[in-house]
Amino acid sequence: VNTRHNYEMLKQSLDDQTTADTKDMNDEKSAKAAAEEAQAVAEGELQETVKELQLAEQAVATAKASCMQTAADHEATVTARSEELKVLAEAQKILKETTSGAEAQTYAFAQLASSTFAGMAMRSSA
Repeated sequence: VNTRHNYEMLKQSLDDQTTADTKDMNDEKSAKAAAEEAQAVAEGELQETVKELQLAEQAVATAKASCMQTAADHEATVTARSEELKVLAEAQKILKETTSGAEAQTYAFAQLASSTFAGMAMRSSA
């Protein structure tokens, strides 16, 4: 009777252990499946993020090239304007030298009126 009781106790213990181990294994399988699904989602998101990163890097490269071109164009414009100002300053200097003080002369109203009247008379007689 004692042996039979020990056998029943051992059998019950092993059945309980098998049931517990089966439950643990099923829980682990569920956890593994959930982890694999999460990994698949994360890998999909990674691929999407990598694509977005490539697009962003292309946009940065385009913006950088555009900025560099704009800067070069601006530098050329500034240089051209500087040259234009030098030429204008030189022309102004030459004009001052060749007019020999004409810009400082003033004319009386009568002189202007008579020369205007004389110009009109010449046109009407022609």
